[in-house]
Amino acid sequence: MYLSNIFTNPAMQERYMDILVSSFLPLVKGAFYYTIPLTLITFAIGLILAVITALMRLSSVKVLQVIARIYVSIIRGTPLLVQLFIIFFGLPSVGVTINPLFSAIIGFSLNMGAYNSEIIRAAILSIPKGQWEAAHSIGMTNLQALRKVVLPQATRVSIPPLSNSFIGLIKDTSLASTITYTEMFRKAQEIAAQNYEFLLVYTEAAMIYWVICVGLSFVQDSVETRLERYVAK
Repeated sequence: MYLSNIFTNPAMQERYMDILVSSFLPLVKGAFYYTIPLTLITFAIGLILAVITALMRLSSVKVLQVIARIYVSIIRGTPLLVQLFIIFFGLPSVGVTINPLFSAIIGFSLNMGAYNSEIIRAAILSIPKGQWEAAHSIGMTNLQALRKVVLPQATRVSIPPLSNSFIGLIKDTSLASTITYTEMFRKAQEIAAQNYEFLLVYTEAAMIYWVICVGLSFVQDSVETRLERYVAK
């Protein structure tokens, strides 16, 4: 009944078109000024944390292994939304107040660090031990072998899952709206609250997320194709 009214009522169609057009630019600005920069920053920080955590997990030092395991267990075992709420709403109760942007950066970075560390650890473990032995045979130390031989190969292995993680992060940043950070979905909430067309505005936001993710998927495919040239078959 609701849909039939839309198709048969020119005034309603015009109103919906006006809402779509007027909300498009603010949503796109929210994506490119807030959502994508937040994604890039948190993914970069998370990747650094992931490499450090993965190396700690692979370390022969038990204390480092335990610390890394606890960190990964806590982050993977609790919802991202709860983590954001603890950082933004919980920490002020003990005198630590962090603004929405930095709360989002901390929350997403810690989350990405934990999940991506398992990807990187698996990629490193996938490199044959013969590669280590070959590096040692020409006089390389463990650190040199890791940096010059193992990590470059592990990078090629980890690119596909890390790309998927990055695309997933684009969508997960919508959770930052719950801690009042004005990214794209927060913009959609503000617009919908003004015109009460929640389905229309949220669907438009979803389509923008989809277009961004499809574009990134093409980039991912291109990168994977280029990397395949350097993989022996």
